[in-house]
Amino acid sequence: MRIDVLFADRVGIAHEILAVLAKRRLNVVAVEVDPPHIHIDAPELDAQSLGQLDAALRTVEGVRSVTPIDILPGTRRRLHLDALLAALPDPVLAVDRAGRIVVANAAAAEAAGRSEKALTGADFGRLFGDPELTDVLVDTGFRLPGQEMMLNGRPFLLDATPIVEDGRAAGGVVTLFAPSRLGERLNALQNFDEGGFDRILGDSPPVRGLKARAARVAAVDAPLLILGETGTGKELIAHACHRASPRRDKPFLALNCAAVPENLAESELFGYAPGAFTGAQRGGKPGLLELAHGGTVFLDEIGEMSPYLQAKLLRFLNDGRFRRVGGDREQTVDVRVVSATHRHLEAMVAEHSFREDLFYRLNVLSLQVPPLRERGEDILLLARHFIARACAQARRPPVRLTVAAGAALLANPWPGNVRQLENVIFRAVTMSDGAFLDAADLDLAGARMASDDSPDGSEAGSWEDAQEGFERALLRRLYPRFPSSRKLAARLQTSHTMIANKLRKYGIPDGR
Repeated sequence: MRIDVLFADRVGIAHEILAVLAKRRLNVVAVEVDPPHIHIDAPELDAQSLGQLDAALRTVEGVRSVTPIDILPGTRRRLHLDALLAALPDPVLAVDRAGRIVVANAAAAEAAGRSEKALTGADFGRLFGDPELTDVLVDTGFRLPGQEMMLNGRPFLLDATPIVEDGRAAGGVVTLFAPSRLGERLNALQNFDEGGFDRILGDSPPVRGLKARAARVAAVDAPLLILGETGTGKELIAHACHRASPRRDKPFLALNCAAVPENLAESELFGYAPGAFTGAQRGGKPGLLELAHGGTVFLDEIGEMSPYLQAKLLRFLNDGRFRRVGGDREQTVDVRVVSATHRHLEAMVAEHSFREDLFYRLNVLSLQVPPLRERGEDILLLARHFIARACAQARRPPVRLTVAAGAALLANPWPGNVRQLENVIFRAVTMSDGAFLDAADLDLAGARMASDDSPDGSEAGSWEDAQEGFERALLRRLYPRFPSSRKLAARLQTSHTMIANKLRKYGIPDGR
C-alpha cells in the first residue's frame, strides 16, 4: 500500500515517521519527501493494519493525517514523462553534463537503430560518429546553434536546450528534426486555411468539368502540369489535388520560379551543403524537395525556369536523386511534382527555350484551368464571396451589389481573371461607404467595365443613348453563352419578358 503522510515541517520528523514503520517491520521500497508531505510505498501494508499504523504515526509530533494513495507522485510524473516522450514524433535525447545520454525516446531509438536501453549511457558525440561533438556540446553550455548532423545515414537538424541548475548547465535536451518533419511544420504555417475542391468556387459547366478531371488526376501519383492564364487560381487547383491525393497528410510546398533569381531558386529547391557559399548557414539547409519528402512540391511559373535548373530538375524527375548546392552526396526523396504555367510550353519547346524532354516529363497529366470570361455564370458568385471577405477585413457591415454593378461585372472581359475580380471588389469596398456597390463604385476602383465595341460616352448624344449602348454591348457579349431569353434573364436576375423585349429591340442575335 502507498500512503501520504501530512505533517508540520520540523527537523527530524521524516526520520521519526520512517522509524515508526521500521519498528512495525514494514518494508519500505520508496519514499518521496515533499514538505508538508511524505509519500511512502510499503507493499506489506494492508487495509487492516492501516488503522493501527495511523494511530502510531499520530503519536509523532506534527503528523496531521495518513491517507492511502494509488501511486506516488514522482512515479506518476515519470510515467507521464515516459508517455510524453514516447508520443513525440521527433527524436529526443536527454544528456548529462558529461555528454552521456541518460534518456532517449522511442523515436530516437528508431532513428539510431538501437534500443532505448542501449542508448542510455552512450557518448553523445560517438552516436553521430563525431567524438568531438560531445566536447563542443558541453563547452557551449548545451547551446549549439542549429546544425545538420547525420545519424544512421539520415540527415537531422540538431537543436539543444540546456538544463540550468545553480546558474550553470547541468545537461541538456537535444531534439533532432528530420527535414520531412520541418516540411510538415512549414506546410502547416503556409497552408493553414487552404482547402480541397470545396474551396474552388463556381458551378458553371467549365468549373464542374475541371473539378471532375482534377479529382481523377489527383489520385494518380504522377507529375501534373496545370495550364491557365494568370490569375485563374492554378495554385488553388494544385493544393486541392494534393489534398485529394494519397499524399494529403504530407507537406505541400511551393516555389514560384519567376519570383526568385536562378541561384536562389536552386538553393530553395535543392538546398545547400555546409559552406556552399558566403553567408550560408553553418550546417547547410535542406531544400523544398527534402522538406516535402512524401508530399508534393508545386513549381509555379515553370516556364520561367532557367535552362540550368531545367536540366537539374529533369534528372531528379528521372530517378528521384539530387545533390545539394555545393554538396557531393546524392540524396533520394519521394516527392510528387506539380507544375503550372501561363506560357505556351509547346511553342517554347519549338523555340528551344524550354527542354522538350522536361516538357514530356512534366506533362504526364495535365489540367486546363478556364479563364473567367468562359465561366460567366460564376462571376456574381465570386463577386459576392469577395465582397463578404473584403467587408470582414475592412470591419464594415456587409454591402450588396446593385443590378447595374452586377451587369457591369458580367460585361467586363476580365483579362486578369479571378485575381483581377478580387482586387476590383476589394478596392471598391474600401473606397465606398454606402450599403450598396454600384457600377460607379467599380469604375472608381479602376475596372474596365465595358467591352471594346461599347461606347465610351464621347459619342452618346444623351443619357438614354449611353444606356442603350451599354445594354446592347452587354447583351451581345452574354448571348453566345446564354443563347435564350430565359437563360439570359436568369443570369441577369431579371424578368424574361424584359430581356425578350431588349433582344428584339437590338436585333440580337441576328442583327447588329
